[in-house]
Amino acid sequence: MIVMVMVVVLVIVMLIMVIVVVMVVVMVVVMVVMILIVLMVVVILVVVAMIVVEMVMEMVVMVVLAVNAAVVVVMVIEVVLVVMVVLVMMVVLVMVVVM
Repeated sequence: MIVMVMVVVLVIVMLIMVIVVVMVVVMVVVMVVMILIVLMVVVILVVVAMIVVEMVMEMVVMVVLAVNAAVVVVMVIEVVLVVMVVLVMMVVLVMVVVM
């Protein structure tokens, strides 16, 4: 009887220890998985942030280039207008001189 009780108690203790070990392992696995998920989310957020920064930088560069292009176009138009006015004045002067 005493031996049976000892064996039963040992089996119960073993089961409890196994359950505790399994629970600890599960907790550790869950923690690791959660940490991995958090790391993945952080990495994804960092990548998205980098992509957004790249997009913003490209947009800024495009805007700057567009502004520069607009300035260049305006300068070219002004130069063309000045040249046209000068040519017209020359033609008028020549006409007056010829007349």
